[in-house]
Amino acid sequence: MIKKHAVLSLLQGCRSLRQLKQLHGFMVVAALANDVIPMSKLVDFLSHPEMGDFSYAQSILQHINFRTTYLYNSIIRGISLSDEPEAALTMYRDMQRLGLSPDNFTFPFVLKAIDKIRHPTFGCCVHARVAKTGYEADVYVCTTLIHMYISCGEIGSARTLFEHAANRNVVTWTTMIAGYVESGRGSEAINLFRDMEVAGMQPNEITVVHALVACGQCRDLETGIWIHDRLLQWDIDPIGSNVVLATALLNMYAQCGSLKTARVLFDRMPQKNEVSWNAMIGVYNQFGQFDEVLRLFENMRTLEFKPDNVTWLSVLGASANKGAMILGQGIHAYLEKTNGCRHITVSTSLMDMYSKTGDAQSALKIFHCMKGRDLLVWTSMIIGLAKHGHGREAVNLFKDMQHDGAAPDHITFIGVLTACSHAGMVEEGQEYFNSMGNIYGIKPTMKHYGCMVDLFSRAGQLAEAERLVKSMPIQPSIMIWGSILTGCEIHGKVDIAERIGRQIIELNHQCSGVFVLLSNIYAGAGRWQGVEQTRKLMWQKGLKKVRGSSSTECRIFHLHNFTAALT
Repeated sequence: MIKKHAVLSLLQGCRSLRQLKQLHGFMVVAALANDVIPMSKLVDFLSHPEMGDFSYAQSILQHINFRTTYLYNSIIRGISLSDEPEAALTMYRDMQRLGLSPDNFTFPFVLKAIDKIRHPTFGCCVHARVAKTGYEADVYVCTTLIHMYISCGEIGSARTLFEHAANRNVVTWTTMIAGYVESGRGSEAINLFRDMEVAGMQPNEITVVHALVACGQCRDLETGIWIHDRLLQWDIDPIGSNVVLATALLNMYAQCGSLKTARVLFDRMPQKNEVSWNAMIGVYNQFGQFDEVLRLFENMRTLEFKPDNVTWLSVLGASANKGAMILGQGIHAYLEKTNGCRHITVSTSLMDMYSKTGDAQSALKIFHCMKGRDLLVWTSMIIGLAKHGHGREAVNLFKDMQHDGAAPDHITFIGVLTACSHAGMVEEGQEYFNSMGNIYGIKPTMKHYGCMVDLFSRAGQLAEAERLVKSMPIQPSIMIWGSILTGCEIHGKVDIAERIGRQIIELNHQCSGVFVLLSNIYAGAGRWQGVEQTRKLMWQKGLKKVRGSSSTECRIFHLHNFTAALT
């Protein structure tokens, strides 16, 4: 008996796998290898997801005279939390073949393993076993079942189970609400949150976070304000109590268009973390307030918060849209030193930044260094080259993409058709346009037709451009007619421009640029009467010529010093 107590004490203080194996040897010598309690403690240690050894635990299970549900639960629990959750399902089958009945501890571990591998068929089998053994009434098992169905994409089955659940606690309600949010069904999440209130169930902070995310998805500011008020009624300070809750609240206001309120909440937060900084920076980036993105980024660095990949994506996006190449280059140098460029999303954003700021060679250099290029990477590079006059290089890259086995989508074709237009590659453009439907099954949109009309118009094939417009299965936009007018101006085709002008006038479109273009065409041909008529028509429609504007790189933060600090 003393030996047994000593072993249990040693097992309690065991801190390494090596020590455990020594204890196991001692247990074998001391004839304790078939004692239930010490062997259960031994298997518990071996089933730890970080320090344990599942193979060793399974081997012990095969060589002992007794096997209990507790022992199987320990191993199944550890494996379900590991990188090989499939093995937990094998153990679940084995224990039943031995005649051992799973209990209310077994099912949640098995269902968590199914969550990871997304196996709804196996999940249904486990559910049937749960119902047969009566554990469906167990609130923990039922909640885990609901989560399993949500993870497997069976949101309808999850809701049915939720509605018929005999016992529901705040975790059950939160699981179902979170499931709707994760499925992009924010309105249903909001309705369920309101039902929770009616049912008298007090939500916790996690529930509220998901409900606020749902409000942001639906742009439901009214409900978001109501939830904010309810928090105050529950004596919960959403700004001072929990940084996660505060971040969700400011995100909700921002997503619903109340950017000023979001910023007020952000400034009031006594504690901020990288997530809250990223949330505010990302919101400004989303709303196109790129100067504010860069200001917040500087403040974040000043307060010694470490930027992560999410931060870099927003800041690089702002740099690209501001044309702030110096800042982008500084970030690039920093990422090179910290191995941040290993992440494909960051590399793609860097590539996009160089493309938008006109440095195609630097963008290509990053592109060629990237491994595991996906469709987004190929498309971004093709569009970047096309927009900056490197049409043939963009088309060649598209060919490389096809050889690489990547299937283009509708956005890729916008890029390659734009490239053909800028490079005057009419035949290639027609070939790629026809391949959209014939080879890839992609139905051309207004933008694709616009690219083809622009291609024909630039090349002087205005009759072909007009024929294509008239054959379109959708109503052509004013921009498409404008492309033909641009071609008329380039090639001096006044007669076609006059005919197109009449059609635009019939559309009664309030676009001053088209009328100005038509006026310029008349002026170029010396048709001053046509110029006068066009300007008179603009006056009758109340249209004014839009003044031109220009922008320069904004050095808000003394970028030379700022980027030097980064690197």
